[in-house]
Amino acid sequence: MKRKRAYSPAEILRMNIPKLEFDGAWAASMGKPAKSGVWLIWGNPGNGKTSFVMQLAKYLCQFDKVVYDSLEESTSLSVQMSMRRHKMEEVNRRFQILDREGMDQLVARLQRRKSAGIAIIDSFQYSGLTYKGYQAMKEALPGKLLIFISHAEGMRPAGRAAKKVEYDADIKILVDGFRASCKSRYMDTPGVPFTVWAEGAAKYWLGKEPETEQNSINEIKTNEDEI
Repeated sequence: MKRKRAYSPAEILRMNIPKLEFDGAWAASMGKPAKSGVWLIWGNPGNGKTSFVMQLAKYLCQFDKVVYDSLEESTSLSVQMSMRRHKMEEVNRRFQILDREGMDQLVARLQRRKSAGIAIIDSFQYSGLTYKGYQAMKEALPGKLLIFISHAEGMRPAGRAAKKVEYDADIKILVDGFRASCKSRYMDTPGVPFTVWAEGAAKYWLGKEPETEQNSINEIKTNEDEI
């Protein structure tokens, strides 16, 4: 077996690691993430998850081509309505919806020359991936950004495999009450919650205890001390 190379601190510090130059509310929420890696987004129905993902996809089109593997809803009316609501035609040349493309086919697509640098998989549960399958997919696509959307169980991703992905992901995002609370490896502290829909968020959080929102943020910490 070929021995892996060891790097000195000076060598690591000299590395030019490509990153996404986020600004505004996106930078306040997530920092300036690496261009490759894994993100996980989850939330219960009716809390703004789909709207957040569409806004994020549109923003990411500034940095690279984005494919959205619509495993769960295909090209349904609800997907069409969400795309219309967020004016996705404005990024028509940078964004593609894939109609329930399997993971093997998606990997093959992303390995092609000049393929999209960012893939959104909706949802992790519909992908059929085990944690071992997820690891293999990640290793096969080292230069890509993979964003998995997950169902939720309370304030955590649903299912054993998705919970393991939560620990592994570079960015973890809980969408609750039309706000996206982010834990990012690219920030020293949790980011400012991203408001998905101002009116809906105002109504949802009205009268709630101040610590309730902080508890939502704390729920998405990686719990490295437990591993």
